[in-house]
Amino acid sequence: MNDDSLDNLLRRDPRAEWIARNRLHPLHDSMVSVGQTEVRGPSGLLRKNPHLVGFIGPNGIKRIDRANVSAANVAGKKRGNKEKEIQLPLHVVENPERYIMVVPDMIGGRLTAHDKDILGLAHELMAKRNGAVTLVCFGDMKDSHLDVAGVDRLIHLSADYFDGYAPEAKLAALMQIESQYQPEHWLFPDSVHGGADLGSRLAAKLGERPAVQAWQVNSTTTVCRGASASQDIQRETPRIVMLMEECANAIEETRHQVLPLDVTGEFTASITPRVLDKGQIPVDANAVPLAEAEFILSAGNGIHNWEQFHAAAAALGATEGASRVAVDDGFMPRFRQVGASGTWVTARVYLAVGISGAIQHMQGIGQCDKVVAINTDAGCDMVKRADLAVIADSEAMLEALIQLAQQHAATKLNEEKSNAA
Repeated sequence: MNDDSLDNLLRRDPRAEWIARNRLHPLHDSMVSVGQTEVRGPSGLLRKNPHLVGFIGPNGIKRIDRANVSAANVAGKKRGNKEKEIQLPLHVVENPERYIMVVPDMIGGRLTAHDKDILGLAHELMAKRNGAVTLVCFGDMKDSHLDVAGVDRLIHLSADYFDGYAPEAKLAALMQIESQYQPEHWLFPDSVHGGADLGSRLAAKLGERPAVQAWQVNSTTTVCRGASASQDIQRETPRIVMLMEECANAIEETRHQVLPLDVTGEFTASITPRVLDKGQIPVDANAVPLAEAEFILSAGNGIHNWEQFHAAAAALGATEGASRVAVDDGFMPRFRQVGASGTWVTARVYLAVGISGAIQHMQGIGQCDKVVAINTDAGCDMVKRADLAVIADSEAMLEALIQLAQQHAATKLNEEKSNAA
């Protein structure tokens, strides 16, 4: 063997390979190049690096990084470049030949995770065809991120007669959209927030047989859950589909145009509603089952003034919850325990006070929309999970929240008195 062939041999550096495998080593970053998706294992074989292949999406699910977005983000962090943000590619639909209408729940004027899953499914049904996924929403709209949720076209109907529970007016609007655009599919969330009700009304009006509790859908076949989710029912994909959560992956890799679509005609002028929305009836928040509560104030080991905690929950109108430690210590009843060993909750807002975040508790709040943490430990798991974290003493924060809630209630009462006068 000559010297040239010796120079071409691939020589291993066991120490460098060991540092590359040890993420806690001070020289780890220098041994692993940014975006490197393969590492050489102790046996000498190249293996996929699970920490760089894909990324964790907003729903906590690991996604394959086809657009190489996460690697670019890592590269930006390595260079200390905080000024430039990654711009997702724009998905353009010009002169669409067909439409898929998505009618979301839009709880609080914002898309839910359920709504985003349905938008993802709509794009799967529209794949490689010249069509637009259109969002049809009623009333106030506070969501400013429709472009990254997969909305190509937007029909926003904001008249006063769509506020609250107004099924007749909304159905008349959907019928006008049906007449004007002839959509290929109507997609609704199969939920108690209005999607199932409105989808059923539209199906009855059009004489269609809808698919309900659908969870696997393509252009030809739909699989629905039946018999209390004990069996699956397969059928041909209809025009109207009411979908379960996690029916598809939400859009994460593209931006969309969100161009407005007009609905012409006085389609609600002749409607005499038979159902009038008189507003919500005030109820005791603690009478709401924990699994159905939309706003939960949860206490952990960091709470020492329990009278103040109960007063804060009453002032905020929140349902009370607790960690396992607070329940085991006898401060809260067992049915208030949140977590894998207690109750799995799906609140829109989960306010955790003095909870460090054990794994069972984190599992129980996995489906909550927004998590707010109040804690003195900036490094605890609950603070890392939270959408908003306040590093402060819980007693001082609860006192401030009580005062703000009381001021807001007094201001609202004065406004009602002045309007009545």
